[in-house]
Amino acid sequence: MATPIRWNQRGRVAPYGGTKRPETPLRSLALSLTHVARAALSEPYMLTIEHKQIYLNRLPQAFDGLRVVQLSDVHHGPFSDRSQIERAVETANRLQPDIIALTGDYISKERHYAAPCAEMLGKLKARYGVYAVLGNHDHWTDAALITDLFRAEGITVLINEGMRFEQDGTAFWLAGVDDSMVGLEDISLALAGARKDEMKLLLAHNPIVLRRAVRASVDLVLSGHTHGGQVAIRGERSTARPRKRLLKGLWRQGNTQIYVNRGLGTVVLPIRYGCPPEISLLELRSK
Repeated sequence: MATPIRWNQRGRVAPYGGTKRPETPLRSLALSLTHVARAALSEPYMLTIEHKQIYLNRLPQAFDGLRVVQLSDVHHGPFSDRSQIERAVETANRLQPDIIALTGDYISKERHYAAPCAEMLGKLKARYGVYAVLGNHDHWTDAALITDLFRAEGITVLINEGMRFEQDGTAFWLAGVDDSMVGLEDISLALAGARKDEMKLLLAHNPIVLRRAVRASVDLVLSGHTHGGQVAIRGERSTARPRKRLLKGLWRQGNTQIYVNRGLGTVVLPIRYGCPPEISLLELRSK
């Protein structure tokens, strides 16, 4: 069939494209919002791996290259189904970690999600074990139940306590604190038994712990809680100094570094934008 033609303003023949709706600011806005909405609904399923090398002055040479895989804020519930969690577990295991760190908020509101969540996370495998701390949502639901279920799956839950890792005559201190938001955090108790000069790795759900970790001479804190903001309309400006609210990534204050994981799940609404779910692969390097 022949293509219909039309005359342009100079009297020349041009292909006829049919009736085209004129672009208006309102129409452009509607198209942009539609694009954002689609992206926000699909991004919770776009699991990413963030690989960071973190240099630590006091990390013994025997542990140089130690691979720590961190998962946080699973929030198993209506907005975070089994397939998402199982995929994260499989991905974490494929990274062949030496240690797996779980930094809180495993369920959101309903107790019946605790057992299946513990069962799925119980399939995590690491050379030196899986270690966990509790988050505010865990306490708001049933912290004791989650703790018992995790320990039954072989996950070490650190509640204001620590332990020493030793290899080739050298060691570092791994500790975990209870949640700050519910007022149960106790860093001094978690570090009791640690030597003053040894490297200290602290698991803490809420990054608000950073200032107290600095005062306690902690070398590295692993946290979650923020979901990276969950919705990031504007990019985050890079700076060497930590912001008042640490949202995501690696920061330093004094001799203490902190890594804030964006988490796997969502809260309030099942959306993410500019903050895809994250598994962190942190390679600890000795200076």
